[in-house]
Parts: sequence; structure tokens; C-alpha cells
Amino acid sequence: MAAEMTVGLAKSAVVKVSNVVGERTKQLSGAIQEPRRQRRIMLVIVCIALLLDNMLYMVIVPIIPDYLESLRTYKVVYVTSLSNGTNGSFVNSTQRPVRYRNPNANEDIQIGVLFASKAILQLLANPLTGTFIDRVGCDIPLLIGLTIIFFSTLTFAFGESYAMLFVARSLQGLGSAFADTSGIAMIANKYTEESERSIALGIALAFISFGSLAAPPFGGILYQFAGKSVPFLVLSFVSLLDGILLLTVISPFSSRTRENLPQGSPIYKLMIDPYIAVVAGALTTCNIPLAFLEPTISNWMKQTMNASEWQMGLTWLPAFFPHILGVYITVKLAAKYPNYQWFYGAIGMVIIGASSCIVPACRNFEELIIPLCSLCFGIALVDTALLPTLAFLVDVRHVSVYGSVYAIADISYSVAYALGPIVAGQIVHTLGFVQLNLGMGCANVLYAPALLLLRNVCQMKPSLSERNVLLEEEPKGLYDTIRLEERQASKKGYGSSVGNYPMVGILDSSGVEGPTRKQILSEDDSSGSDYS
Repeated sequence: MAAEMTVGLAKSAVVKVSNVVGERTKQLSGAIQEPRRQRRIMLVIVCIALLLDNMLYMVIVPIIPDYLESLRTYKVVYVTSLSNGTNGSFVNSTQRPVRYRNPNANEDIQIGVLFASKAILQLLANPLTGTFIDRVGCDIPLLIGLTIIFFSTLTFAFGESYAMLFVARSLQGLGSAFADTSGIAMIANKYTEESERSIALGIALAFISFGSLAAPPFGGILYQFAGKSVPFLVLSFVSLLDGILLLTVISPFSSRTRENLPQGSPIYKLMIDPYIAVVAGALTTCNIPLAFLEPTISNWMKQTMNASEWQMGLTWLPAFFPHILGVYITVKLAAKYPNYQWFYGAIGMVIIGASSCIVPACRNFEELIIPLCSLCFGIALVDTALLPTLAFLVDVRHVSVYGSVYAIADISYSVAYALGPIVAGQIVHTLGFVQLNLGMGCANVLYAPALLLLRNVCQMKPSLSERNVLLEEEPKGLYDTIRLEERQASKKGYGSSVGNYPMVGILDSSGVEGPTRKQILSEDDSSGSDYS
């Protein structure tokens, strides 16, 4: 009898706990699905993914050269040594084995190719991933990117040959093509107000900067005291947690209705848009100094100022703070004076050019910190001003689908970082470090006037994809264009607000969307007479 009562009490306790857990789970799920809270969670997820990707990009800088050195094979040479006999008249000869490392004349080339392989594969994959993101949305590509980054990080941790490290680095480039592009596109899609979008993209850029600048000391310290695998295992664990957090917000395997998604402009049409081309060129040009200095400045510091190992390792870390300052200033200025985004970018390019020209004149570590900090400050101005401009250009000249346009931005970065590790060393060897910096500085200063083409961008009138004027409820990302057109058609009873094209079967008599529709979402409709 007592046993039955105990079992009954245990069952009732389990039922109560299960009910409480179920209720809490429902409350948590409801809170997560609330639109404003959900987009904040998505911003956190994207920022962690960008931080992770850029830490992986830079964490190998202090690790790979030393690790590749340890992988070199040895040969045993017997050295004959002569010694005097015990009575001073005899000479004894003995042979002792000595290990010598086999020379590797291609080691510098191998390191350069390994560093560049990530950006090269990312450059090749971005046109495809941008189109894929436009077709399926941002959440599934972000999950794919995090999964690939997780496996590439594990490969880095346990790979013990140059071939395995090359595979891991290339896999990271493929994962970045999915994660970076979909993450930035998701921010642009979730934050529809220009001021909110600038703030959100500024936060993402801050995480990118911190990942790039904090990764070398992070990797160097863990590599020295814990071994090669530990820094990559830590990053793989962060990737796993970020993927789990993403799965709590999205439902990647649920049935989705894809036919209602607006059809974005093909990536080749975006590439030939003159305004987008100017922005993409500016992003490439402003990142060339950083991409070219990272693989060359350590040797130059060792030769000119006899810099110590810790100084070379901490070269870029102080530049994180002016980068954050540049992001903050640009976001504030953009909120107050949104018509001058092009001007902030042009000022940033001039600062980058001047800083690049000053770098070769520095003769000690303290002097070098100043131009490197101003260089990162200028890059922050350009990136923070021009990345939201890309989304705005798509809004007013195309359809509000952002995968392809941010794939173009990612291509712009990848061009700089693919050329840097391979080309920069050759330029320094052929022309010299001074000439390299003067060339990069002049390129930035000369490109700055091209941003004048963007001075009238903010005066353009929104096209078919405008959401903020006519939508009464909270906009919901990629569906905004369709919902806007339906709202206008239901109010007018005929035609589209953009052109006088008939819309057949949009709504039935009850106001519910009918089974058929003829949707006009062409490039010409959305970018014809709707902007000045």
C-alpha cells in the first residue's frame, strides 16, 4: 500500500513538473517570437557569427608560421669531432648524430596561399550564396554557414598537415560566404528604418573589428601555453552555441510558402548599377591598406625598429578603440544628417590615404600606433556610412531583397583580402614597403571624389519596395513588398501603385488572398519613374 502511494505521489509530482516546464516553455517561445525581441536576438546571433568568422580569419596569424616550421622534416647528419688522448699524444675521433631541418624554400608562398585561400573561395562562392539567400531567405543560409564554420574549426584543431589546414581554411571561406552575407542581409531586412539599420550595422561592424583585432593575441597566448588545438576548440564551441541559439528562433525544416517571396534583382544587374558599383569599389579600396599591411608590417617592424615579439603581436589591438569611435560617430552623424553619408565615406578614405602614407615614416612602436589607429578610424567611417547605403539603394532602385547586394559587399572585402597575402609581399620585395604604402594612400585619396556620385542618393523616392509609409502593422521582412502591393491594390481596387499594370486575382470578395495572382515585380517597374 505504501509503495502504491509513493508511486502515485511520484507520478503526480512528475505531471506537475512537466506542466510547469511546458507552460514556461510556451511563455519563452511566445516571448522569443515577439517581433521586436526576435530581431534583437537575431542581431545577437549575427554579431556572434561575424565575431567568430573574423576571429577564425586572424587567429591563425601567430600560429601557422610556427606550426608549419614544426612540420618540416629532419635529416640526420653524423658530425666527426676530434679530441686529445688521455696522455696528450693521441687524437680520438668520434661521430655524433645531429638533426638538421630540411630547407623549405616555398614556405613563405605556402603561408601566403593558406592565408588567401579563405578569401579566394569566399570570393568565388559569394555570387551563388547571394542568389541562394534571395531565393530562400536569410535564416537557412546562416545555419548552413555556422555548420560549415563549426566543421572547419574542428579540422583546424585536429589537422596535422598542410593539406588538412588548407582544406580547413577553404571550408571557412565557404562558410563565411553563407554566414557573413546572410547575417548582414538579415540585419538590413529586420531593421527597416534607416537610423535603426545604421545602428544595427554599426554594432555588427564593431564585432567584426573586435574579432579581427583581438584574435592574434588570443590565438598566440593559447597556442603558446595550451597547444594548437585549444584556440580552435574554443571557437568551435562558440560556433555550436550560436547555431543552437539560432535553432531556438527559426524553424528551418518547417514547410514554407516560397511563391510569395518577392523576386530580387539578379546579382549581375546589381553589379552594373553605377551607384552600387561605386560603393563596392570604395569598400575594396579602403580595405586594401589593412589587407596588405597585415602580412607585411611584422617583418618591416623587425627590420626597421627591432620590434619584439609582443610588440608585433599587439600591433593592431589599440586600433580597436578608434574603430569603435568611428562607428559611433558615423551612426550619430547619419541619424542627424542622413543626406551626407557619401561625405562621411569620402572623409574616411582621405584619412585612410593620409595614414597609409605616414606609416613608413614611423621609427618606433609608439609612433606606429598613431597612423594605424587613424587608419582603422577611417575604415570605420567608410564601412559604417556605405553598408546602409547599399540597402537603401536596393530599396529605391530595385526590390527590397538584400542577399545579392551584400554578397557584392562581401566580394569587395574578399578581393582585398585575397590579394593581400599573395601580392603584398611581392610588392614589398620588388618595390619596397614605402612605395607600397604610398600607392595605397594615393589610391584612397584619388577614389574619394568618386563618392560624389552618391550625393543625390538620399533624394531618390522609394520604389515598389517602400514599406514604412503604407504598411499599418509591423513590417515582416521579405514579405513587405508583396504585402504593400496587396494593401495598395485592395484600397484602390485595381492596378499597382507603381505602374498601371492590372493585378488579377489578388484578393477575393472576402479580402483573403486568392489562389492566383499576376505579380509585376520587374526591375523596370521598380526603378523607372519612381526615383529622380
